[in-house]
Amino acid sequence: MNDHDDAFTAYVAARRSHLLRVAYALCGDWHRADDLVQTALLKLYAAWRRVERGSEEAYVRTILVRAHIDQTRRSWWKRERSGDLPDRPVPAAQFDERSDLFGALQTLPEMQRKVVVLRHWLQLSVAETARELRISEGTVKSHSSRGLTALRTRLESGNVSRA
Repeated sequence: MNDHDDAFTAYVAARRSHLLRVAYALCGDWHRADDLVQTALLKLYAAWRRVERGSEEAYVRTILVRAHIDQTRRSWWKRERSGDLPDRPVPAAQFDERSDLFGALQTLPEMQRKVVVLRHWLQLSVAETARELRISEGTVKSHSSRGLTALRTRLESGNVSRA
């Protein structure tokens, strides 16, 4: 292995679990999240020599968001989707506040969910979020406000459907 491969391997070892959580927040399914991360890491590896050190996180985050958009636009996705089938049951006692937050997050419309994840979980600025999602800054603010209001309402009422 060379220095580039070693650097990439170290990056993946350090950031993979974080990327998986980000992908899950975007799509709401652990299997799809794993697929998104694999796609993102493949594309990142292909571009690794061109990616400026220190900007890897932004680069891979952009890949994740765009890969998710591509995945949900595909017509086969609508046919092959197994999200309606329940996974094995999990006792309610195992859910914590984070599960409630993820569940509430999945009830948001897709763009509100993306904005809330990028702005408030990944702490991107309004301008950075707008650039990542290719929408205006005003639209980011609007989606953020509406998304946070909906999350707050669902979490306070305890009316959270878990994905």
